Amino acid sequence: MELRQIQYFIEVAKREHMTDAAEALHVAQSAVSRQIVNLEAELGVDLFIREGRNIRLTPIGHMFLKKMHEAMDVIEQAKREIEESLDPEKGTVRIGFPSSLAAHLLPTVVSAFRKQYPYVKFQLHQDSYHHLIDSVIKGEIDMALLGPLPTEERRVKSEILFMENLVALLSTNHPLAKKSSITLDDLRSDSFILSPRGYILRDIVIKACKQRGFEPAVAFEGKDIDAIKGLVSAGLGATLLPEITLVDSLPRSTAKIQIVDPRVTRAVGVIIPRDRVLMPTELLFYEFLKNFFNTLTGYQ
Repeated sequence: MELRQIQYFIEVAKREHMTDAAEALHVAQSAVSRQIVNLEAELGVDLFIREGRNIRLTPIGHMFLKKMHEAMDVIEQAKREIEESLDPEKGTVRIGFPSSLAAHLLPTVVSAFRKQYPYVKFQLHQDSYHHLIDSVIKGEIDMALLGPLPTEERRVKSEILFMENLVALLSTNHPLAKKSSITLDDLRSDSFILSPRGYILRDIVIKACKQRGFEPAVAFEGKDIDAIKGLVSAGLGATLLPEITLVDSLPRSTAKIQIVDPRVTRAVGVIIPRDRVLMPTELLFYEFLKNFFNTLTGYQ
């Protein structure tokens, strides 16, 4: 079995069409067909069901595809480890992040890191909170920046980088918009704009309100930070957002107000897999992250 055969098999399985797979691989269709036939002959089984010009995997083909994906991941991991062992400063870091950390924190950290290590490459993956945790566990990414950090997931290791306040974002027409600070109770009768159910920022806000004895009335939901900001700007309700999401990007017709009683906070940090040792370039960036926030007073 050759590596080329595995690559051709995976592409054909993905596209369920020999011609389309050949075009994606930039080779002749006859070459792809020949390699698939040779692979099936070597294994002694049919991997595909032929239906005219279209094909689909047999049950054994599905099992084989899963194993070949795992094999290719191992091969790619081995290549990365060899390359990074030779020169950690030229490797790749695969890092995930949620939308709340995308606009300011991630670019700040990566920019500072690249000044010291200009040849390190990054693969950036923006996703939701729970998907990022799952991606780290599965090895699809090396680490993820998160806020708050998971406390009950034992398959990842968490490192707090800094504590962050959530602040109120109000329309400038709101009666409290000119105040420098408010209490959470001041918003008791307001309509709230929050993330949908299942999003971690929504859970933080609702938990804080319940601790003050009320359930926030959710008038609108926004799947990302910019959507929530826009709804507040339109005067459709109030919200609580991590302060970092408003750095250099306070929406028009809105006011950012500190919440002093109680302070609503989240721990922002990085998670890595617990059962895998970080490769040289990953470790280089991981240690940089910790040192960066230890010395950066604006994030204390």
